[in-house]
Amino acid sequence: MPIHSVASSRIVGRSSVIGARFMSSWWRSIEPAPKDPILGVTEAFLADQSPNKVNVGVGAYRDDNGRPVVLDCVREAERRIAGNEYMEYLPMGGSIKMVEESLKLAYGENSEFIKDNRIAAVQALSGTGACRLFAAFQQRFYPGSKIYLPIPTWSNHHNIWRDAGVPMKTFRYYHPETRGLDFAGLMDEIKSAPNGSFFLLHACAHNPTGVDPSEEQWREISSQFKLKGHFPFFDMAYQGFASGSTERDAKAIKIFLDDGHLVGLAQSYAKNMGLYGQRVGCLSLVCEDEKQAVSVKSQLQLLARPMYSSPPVHGARIVSTVLGDPELKKLWLKEVKVMADRIIGMRATLRECLEKRGSALSWQHITNQIGMFCYTGLTPEQVDRLTSEFHIYMTRNGRISMAGLNTGNVEYVADAIHEVTKSA
Repeated sequence: MPIHSVASSRIVGRSSVIGARFMSSWWRSIEPAPKDPILGVTEAFLADQSPNKVNVGVGAYRDDNGRPVVLDCVREAERRIAGNEYMEYLPMGGSIKMVEESLKLAYGENSEFIKDNRIAAVQALSGTGACRLFAAFQQRFYPGSKIYLPIPTWSNHHNIWRDAGVPMKTFRYYHPETRGLDFAGLMDEIKSAPNGSFFLLHACAHNPTGVDPSEEQWREISSQFKLKGHFPFFDMAYQGFASGSTERDAKAIKIFLDDGHLVGLAQSYAKNMGLYGQRVGCLSLVCEDEKQAVSVKSQLQLLARPMYSSPPVHGARIVSTVLGDPELKKLWLKEVKVMADRIIGMRATLRECLEKRGSALSWQHITNQIGMFCYTGLTPEQVDRLTSEFHIYMTRNGRISMAGLNTGNVEYVADAIHEVTKSA
């Protein structure tokens, strides 16, 4: 074999070995991601073979028989949609009709901001997607700014702003001793934050605590925000689902708007319309005028383009059909109140059951809190006992999803909670 052929074959051989080595080691350093604390609860629950097992960890509504629910208004909307619509891409900003109906629901049918075209709004991938899109918007146009998150907050809020590259700060919110609002601490944090800071606020049914400010406290918060020039970004995942009234659950937003704030808002239809898997929501930002709103919307669409190009169509059609038809909307308002009332009823029943068992602890906070979740005050060790001894599954911070309770299991859960807390 000629010398140059031998040399060439050796070079090719060495290159092949080096290439193979690189290709076999691309992902060698990747470690398994930590399990999501909420989804991990469901995995453990499903693996448990006990006939007495109860899952009060995941925030998805169940009826009194423990079954998932599809609302009648949603079934009728799907019947009307079926076979009558094309499956073309939506615009980057999503369904115009769905966005219009979402704004009327959040800001009011006769909102001056809607009439004056002062709201920049786009369809989003449920509330998570709306928060993520706003976080990207904040990072792009206010680079270096921070987001203030309440202690505690929905765990995914931290992931959303972290992955958008926005530094995070926290502010006091929950008072563990009273299992209520740390209003004095919250106001101190608002006052001490640098002027013009971004704050995330839960519009209603705070997740995970179920602790909301009163109307008067919201007014004081709004007033202090105005003095400091802070920007309020509301996450409203439970409109109608918290109290049974869509207007009452949006009261905080109205208070801030009446005070002259330009607010941001993430809406979701997962809980209040049962569209968990459809991933349908809305992101809106109130602007100074129509021209500004056009500019802001164009930038939101530009951010959405490389993320997901355009949002899904089916859930948007369901929402626009339900909210856009007076009879279907009336039915939805009735159904969402039924869901809210069942949750409120389960709160009263759980508290009553615990008090009847002679618990020396106060359980008043169960009925003082509102929405899907109850922050029980149980310690991680007590939660561990509930799981290991009674097959009751929840996150270790003691958060209970009230939707997981029903007339068939609430006595059992109360017995178990009393047993693990009676020596406290």
